[in-house]
This record gives sequence, structure tokens and C-alpha cells, in this order.
Amino acid sequence: MGESVKKTGGWRTNKWVRAAIPALLLHCSIGTVYCWSIFSQEIADYIGFSKGATEWAFSFAIFFLGMSAAFLGNVVEKDIHKSSLIAAICFAAGMAGTGFFIYYGGLHQGSMLALIGIYLCYGLIMGIGLGTGYLSPVKTLMLWFEDRKGLATGLAVAGFGAAKAIASPIMQSMLKNLGEGGIYKMFLILAVVYFVMMFVGHLLLKKPEGWHEPQKQEKGQGIFAVIKSKPIANYIGIWLMFYINITCGLALISQEKMIVKCIGLAGAAGIISTISAVFNAGGRLGFSAWADKMKDRNTIYKLIFILSIAFTGIVILTGGIKNGEGNLLLTILVLGLIFVVNAGYGGGFSNVPTLLSDHYGMSNISAIHGITLSAWAFAGLTGNQLATWIVNRFGTPVQIEHALADGSVELLTVNPTGYQYVLYATVVLYILALIVCLVMVRPTDKALAAKQAKKSAQE
Repeated sequence: MGESVKKTGGWRTNKWVRAAIPALLLHCSIGTVYCWSIFSQEIADYIGFSKGATEWAFSFAIFFLGMSAAFLGNVVEKDIHKSSLIAAICFAAGMAGTGFFIYYGGLHQGSMLALIGIYLCYGLIMGIGLGTGYLSPVKTLMLWFEDRKGLATGLAVAGFGAAKAIASPIMQSMLKNLGEGGIYKMFLILAVVYFVMMFVGHLLLKKPEGWHEPQKQEKGQGIFAVIKSKPIANYIGIWLMFYINITCGLALISQEKMIVKCIGLAGAAGIISTISAVFNAGGRLGFSAWADKMKDRNTIYKLIFILSIAFTGIVILTGGIKNGEGNLLLTILVLGLIFVVNAGYGGGFSNVPTLLSDHYGMSNISAIHGITLSAWAFAGLTGNQLATWIVNRFGTPVQIEHALADGSVELLTVNPTGYQYVLYATVVLYILALIVCLVMVRPTDKALAAKQAKKSAQE
């Protein structure tokens, strides 16, 4: 079979055309789910509901992303063409449906049908597209880039993280220039654009010639049998540290804009948001590529948690959020925390599939990865809500002045003490994640073999 690969040649056997480019087309499309904060207030105003009511659409989208990945992982495992087509159809249909229900809500202010329609379209239908679209290219990438699996998956997942930085200015420009009803028009236009991108990705995506699915040779070897091939605590540990990393990331990222305003950088909030998105994408690519050079990929998670604990602890001890305004050093520390958490949040995603493949092999990896993404589903419901609950319960809201470009002054309501208390919760969770990482997740066979070889050489 290897000979037939050489004979065909050309773009049909090019790993960039058949794996990397389609992965980026898929992930750069579905990653725009993280642009929600750009237009959530506009949706709420247009349909006559509070921002809090519409926020659940995003939480549902992340929840159904994780759950669809968990339940449809077997579909991805068996047929990436079917799963990538499902992703394109569901994601585009969800966006178009969201646009329709925003339009309907504009005509019928306060309509529960409009709100529920947005929940179903942005949350459930788009969520299914997100889950299948996220999984579809991952195994294919690892097969094409067998020697640099981390780099390959990091590249695709970086596309998911970078999508916000790329799409945000485009969406803001569309909202500004599409006139009355620009919010629903934007969704309808982007539904077509993203369907075309994802459909092209679907057509290009292909596993290498000559690849034989291990499960065909290992009949009866199901997902849970593969997981149980190692102590079950090993898999539970991977799931837990993945869940905690996402929960802590979402808790801080959801309050990022308000924290930036607390330290006197309200005017630069948009720029800082873009920079943090770059760190998010950079962490996805950088940490996973770095892990390729390590004997045990779990070392990356230890580094992520140690860095997160260190920066969170420093900002807690210095009261950086409360005292940062006008203090250059504290401002740098708070920004450092935001950027480090974003990078670690992204790196946590890109290293999961390769860590799982190192532990459990490539057999059923899409299905195992899908089940593990259920951690993302639950973190999507707990991360933002944990931070919101803490901010609402602790501290006292205060008003700060923000000078606008026209010389006028705007009053902003923030809760610096509340944001500091969020850090108390996240640092405890990061410490717990590090303990799980050290105690529950065992070294891979490759790491144990390298350790044994080194010991033998010393003797």
C-alpha cells in the first residue's frame, strides 16, 4: 500500500492539502463561537431581553459541543467525511436559524419563541456542528504528521483559538455598516460564508492512503476496553485536569474586560482582548509543538498549572486588580496573568488528543477524545457561572471614571474585590489540578522506557 501512495503523488497525497488546510478551514469557522461577547448585548437589545437571558445561548453551545463530541465520537471514528459534512450543515444551519430568530424577535419584542429559538439554533444545532467539526480533523492530522503530532493538532486547534481574533473586527465592521437589523443580517451572511469554508474543508479532508483502521483488526475492542487497558484513575485524572483547566480559564476570561477596566486600561480593552486571543492561539500551537520534544506530554500540563499558580498567586499577594490603576508593575503583572492563563487554556486543549494517543494508542482515539471533551461541556456551564456568582456575592461595586476620545468622561461600574476573590477560587482549583496531574496521571510507556534506558546506561 505504501507504494501506491508514492505513485499517485501531487496534491492528493499532500499532508498540508489533505489535513492541515481542511483542519484550519473547519476550526477557523467553528472557533467564531467565542465571538459571542461581541454581539450578545446587541442581540439582547434587539429582541427585548436582558443580556443575562441571552448569555445562556453561549453556555448551551459549549455544553452541546462537548456532549455531541462525546456521543458522536464513534461517527467521527468510522467516517470523517460524514462527520465533517454533519459539522458544516449543523454549524451553518444553526447560524442561519439564529439570524432568523433574531429577526423574528425584532418584530416581536420580548417573544419567548425568539429566545428559545436562539437557544435551540445557537446552542443545540450549532453545538452539534461544533462538536463534530472540532473532532473530525484531529485524528487525520495525527496520522499525516505522525512524527510531529503535537505540532499538527496544535496548528488546527490554534485556528479555533485564533478565529476570535480574525473574525472579531470583521463582525464589528458588519454590525456598524449593515444598518438597521445588522445583527440578524450578519448571522445570515456568515452562515453562507462559513458553510462554504467548512464544505471545502470537508471535500479536502482525507486520511493517508494505506492507513488501516486498527479497530477493524481488533474486533470487540471497544472504547471503554481501551480506556480500561490502563488503570481507570489514569483516565479520570486526564479528564479532571482538563475540566479544571477549562473552568479556571473561563472564570478569568469571562471577567477579563472588567479586570482590564479596573487597572485603568478601559480604552485599550479591545486591543488587550485581541492580544489575549493571540496568546490563546499561541498556547495551543506552542505548548503542543513543545510537547513533541518531551518524553512525557503530561509534563506540559505540569508547566501550565505551575505557571498559572505562580501568576495567580503573585496577583493575589499584591492585590494587583484592586491596586493596579496607576501602578505600572502591578498592571504588567495583571496583564501577565491574563496572557498566561489564556496560553495555558489553549495549550490544555491542543495537548489532550496527543496525550490520549500516547496513553491509549490511535485505536478509537476520536471516540476517546470525544468522551474527554465532555469535560468542556460541563466546564462551559460552570466556569463563567462560578466567576459571576463570586463577583455578585463578594466585594462592593464601585464607579470609576474613563476618559473618552471626545474628551467626555464615562462612569464604569466595576467590582475589584470581587475579581480578586475569583482568583482565590482559581488558584485553589489550579493547585488541585497540579496534584491530580502528579498523582493520578501515570507516565506513558514511552516515558517509562526512556527512564529505564537511562537507568541502565548509568549502571
